[in-house]
Amino acid sequence: MSAPSESALPSSPRSRRSAAIDEALRAIGSRELEGKGAEAVLRWGIDRFHPRLTLSASFGAPEGMVLLDMMHRIEPESRVFVLDTGRLPQAVYDLIDRVRDRYDKSIEVVFPRGDDVQQMVREKGMNLFYESLENRRLCCRIRKVEPLRRHLVDFDAYVTGLRREQSATRSDTPVIQMDEANGGIVKLNPIADSSQDEVWQYVRRHAVPVNRLHAQGYPSVGCEPCTRAVASGDDPRSGRWWWEQDDTRECGLHVDEEEQGSGI
Repeated sequence: MSAPSESALPSSPRSRRSAAIDEALRAIGSRELEGKGAEAVLRWGIDRFHPRLTLSASFGAPEGMVLLDMMHRIEPESRVFVLDTGRLPQAVYDLIDRVRDRYDKSIEVVFPRGDDVQQMVREKGMNLFYESLENRRLCCRIRKVEPLRRHLVDFDAYVTGLRREQSATRSDTPVIQMDEANGGIVKLNPIADSSQDEVWQYVRRHAVPVNRLHAQGYPSVGCEPCTRAVASGDDPRSGRWWWEQDDTRECGLHVDEEEQGSGI
């Protein structure tokens, strides 16, 4: 009996991942996913990367909940994680449990390293973030950025709820990109070109569970001491790190290290 041809042999997980990365690079170069719509982008990503694809959801913004619902409809075993900084409001934890019950889905909760938090608090105090931009970035790095990078080591791609109209720092967000700061994995931003109204229309149409603080004037919910309600009509991100200038209000999860130095 002759040996099977090379093309007939099953491809290894490594070769499949390599082919998927190659497809992602082509999609970035051709911009073929721009304007395709969120569900089409998610199907593209799930077809190529599941189960090594995950959704980064804060459970403090409707965008993540919309994407979670979309991904669940496409692939019920789709994965999702949340960064628990240790300073989140109770409403976030309540929503995590609601989502777990509604979708029968395991939520991967990622924590910062306890020793790092302990050392930071011992040296800088509990509320160091109010004292300087440097301190606030340090806190975000320890509680968010390092846990994210540690968690994403096990994935080839991840999904975010970034939208271009959210802030000046996000105005050029592409639908697909390579995230070099997190090991050169694929980063999908399926609703980059969606409006806030479109996000809320989806929430209402599909009865998607969202954070109860949205109804109390919190359009974007982060750590409890760094988030406050905003007046109707104000910039939805203005309640995050409100004591800082607009161009510094990023935690570092979505900032280009080459541009910002520290990535925070």
